[in-house]
Amino acid sequence: MRFVDEFRDRNIARELGAEIARLARPERQYRFMEVCGGHTHTIYKHGIEDYLPRNITLVHGPGCPVCVIPMGRVEDAIYIARQPGVILTCFGDMMRVPGGNGCFLDARAEGADIRMVYSPLDALKLAQRNPERRVVFMAIGFETTAPSTAITLLKAAAENVRNFSVFCNHVTIVPAIKAILDSPDLRLDGFLGPGHVSTVIGCRPYKFIADAFQRPVVVAGFEPLDILESVRMLLKQLAESRCDVENQYTRVVPWDGNPRALDAIRRTMELRPYFEWRGLGFISQSALKVRETFAPFDAERIFELPGVRVADPKACQCGEVLKGVLKPWECKVFGTACTPETPIGTCMVSSEGACAAYYNFGRFTRERVQEAVR
Repeated sequence: MRFVDEFRDRNIARELGAEIARLARPERQYRFMEVCGGHTHTIYKHGIEDYLPRNITLVHGPGCPVCVIPMGRVEDAIYIARQPGVILTCFGDMMRVPGGNGCFLDARAEGADIRMVYSPLDALKLAQRNPERRVVFMAIGFETTAPSTAITLLKAAAENVRNFSVFCNHVTIVPAIKAILDSPDLRLDGFLGPGHVSTVIGCRPYKFIADAFQRPVVVAGFEPLDILESVRMLLKQLAESRCDVENQYTRVVPWDGNPRALDAIRRTMELRPYFEWRGLGFISQSALKVRETFAPFDAERIFELPGVRVADPKACQCGEVLKGVLKPWECKVFGTACTPETPIGTCMVSSEGACAAYYNFGRFTRERVQEAVR
């Protein structure tokens, strides 16, 4: 299979594994956070963690955009969907995310018109085909998906599609990483930087991690060899007493990001003073909202939202999982009451969620996997 096999070559994997074992000092424990949920799925799908020395632990971070949406924002979206003449649109992985009183699928079963789309442009076309209805797109995601929302806003304004609007829930990655670094209950030795986000923002924004917090960062790709090479690069930095930002994913990620995508975001959106993250609480300057100049296309200005905060279920420990304090299998309901078929928390719902990755690939404890490998 061209363009895939070259990133899954067993001989190169063995060479990288040997180099990692050489660089990892046996008397030291290493904890590296993979920020992106896509990395978590690669790690457990391909057994990367079990390929590493026992003194290297990979910790998942808050890089799943669906997982960090608080339940109150889901309730606000359901409120919009229940208004007369409204069609609420969203990505497929939002359909089963629990709110305080059910998910989008439940609301749809009760009569709300909620539809899955593959892009915000699909929602705009739906609005053009249904001029008598209000079509709202629930925008979620990090800077990865924000450009598509921004371009859709620009197109809606240019074509004056006034029955289209965006319920903006885009979040930004850098403040979340800073919140984790400021957390007193988590020790980290380095970061596997998010590959998808970095295609938009580049590598430069992570400089503060190396400069202010003295932690190395390697922006990583999503194939098994990408992960192994990135771990090797982190260990090499630590062995040389360096803390730099390095780009392993050079075939996709430019150092300064995508200027056209960033310009589209700047033209249509601005930072919110505060935004609530599931598991991390309120973080300043960590999310985007629609600019005043695009107010006719901003669902938060069109509808008077309840804005009620909804506490997570007491049994759910998604917050600790998102911060990397707990492994998913350490959650009290993981794999029992909480499964992909009956999810209690967002980490089990999303295709990028850490709990879904652990569950789907049988990672219920590290010890159990090690026994199976032997």
